[in-house]
Amino acid sequence: ASIREPIAFQREKARRELAVIEKLIEIRQAQELFRGVKGGFAPTFDSLVKVLTRDSFRIVKVIGDPDDPNFTGEIEYDTTYVPAIDSVRALGLNLDSLKYVPFTHGDTFQIAADTLTYQKTLVNVVEVGVSRRKFMGKWGSKKYAKYDNSYDPDKVIKFGDLNKPTLAGNWEN
Repeated sequence: ASIREPIAFQREKARRELAVIEKLIEIRQAQELFRGVKGGFAPTFDSLVKVLTRDSFRIVKVIGDPDDPNFTGEIEYDTTYVPAIDSVRALGLNLDSLKYVPFTHGDTFQIAADTLTYQKTLVNVVEVGVSRRKFMGKWGSKKYAKYDNSYDPDKVIKFGDLNKPTLAGNWEN
């Protein structure tokens, strides 16, 4: 191994991880839009794309204050629908390529959604990620840990957690 190898590894690791993190952030934004439409999270990329392409957000405007005991007028509810695809476009999300992991030949992110009881409340949870080995290419071997003690090619880079309600990414702590 030459003196260049550790430098090349660190540079490539940083470049690839950044691209994967940017993609995970986009998927998280798409999942948040999906939740705005459906109330839960998408368990597959197909359902994520289908809902964000075809469905709408329901927006209810309340006229009058139902919480004001002195309000005597009639309370009106005005419901409008806004296509979810408008928000997708405003965020610049490309739904067709969302599921693909950068630096792979068409590998897709692992995606899972469920509900669980958390502190006596039923909550929606989601987890999306990929192991570093998939996107690190020739650098996806444990032997490169000698250049970075925290490097583990089997460790998953992800956001969310199927065991608790969070959308945090494990790169954010």
